[in-house]
Amino acid sequence: MVGAGDKGRLAIIAGSGKLPQYVADAASVAGEKPFIFALQGEADGDWSAYDHVAIGLGDIARFKRMAEELGVDRIIMSGGVSRRPPIREVRLGWAGLVKIPGVIRKLTGGGDNTVLTAVIEFLEAPGRRVIGAHEVAPDLLAQTGSLGAIAPDDAARKDIAAAVRAARLIGALDIGQGAIAVGGRVVALEGPEGTDAMVARVRDLKAAGRVSAKRKGVLVKLCKPGQDMRVDLPSAGLRTVTAAAEAGLAGIALEAGRSLLLDAAEARALADRLGVFVFGLEPEIGEGGA
Repeated sequence: MVGAGDKGRLAIIAGSGKLPQYVADAASVAGEKPFIFALQGEADGDWSAYDHVAIGLGDIARFKRMAEELGVDRIIMSGGVSRRPPIREVRLGWAGLVKIPGVIRKLTGGGDNTVLTAVIEFLEAPGRRVIGAHEVAPDLLAQTGSLGAIAPDDAARKDIAAAVRAARLIGALDIGQGAIAVGGRVVALEGPEGTDAMVARVRDLKAAGRVSAKRKGVLVKLCKPGQDMRVDLPSAGLRTVTAAAEAGLAGIALEAGRSLLLDAAEARALADRLGVFVFGLEPEIGEGGA
């Protein structure tokens, strides 16, 4: 247990991808001793260097019990989760039974933001709160302006403006965080399949002649309006840069200060090598349009 005035332990709930490892390493450098809860069927990192346990996606009761025993006072949720747990896998414990009807509605009928808000509600307790990955690893946040040697030209800026408007609209509906515009026209919106699948879809549409291959286009990723900054920030990295180049896009635009750029130095170098830009949008552009 954590006494008054003491700093408790940091817990990282780890899904797939590199982000959980970055956050754990940054926390370790800052003097923390994070405990990793690796989600079964999702986490794909090597956690041998950290205290860790594998845990079921819906086993909130076990997490809360262990968090109490470990003296956890802060929680970071990071990494990808490819599925929602079936209701039969959700274990809330006795204190959560009264909330079951609300949980079912949120887990089965809501968008990602709704689901994550419900999860936070159950993870937190007096003296224990969920914080954002950027609070431990602020260097992951995308900065403003051109992040590599290549800057968006006038055509790309027109595509950015169109994609920003579309991303805001679908974000308000809690559908997704990204959109792609080509030639000033929105050609793809991000849904539950995620960014990679959306970019691949545009690549295929270009190859099939359904979208102009002569015009490049831009991928934009923004926070949803009213999104909780503690979870599911938009992100891009080496894989996103490669996919954008393969789809013939001119570049990627992220909301500065509200999106994560993973492997930032390597991503910038790769973007320069592949001839695409990575650009950080001013937050007010992301909020209100171009």
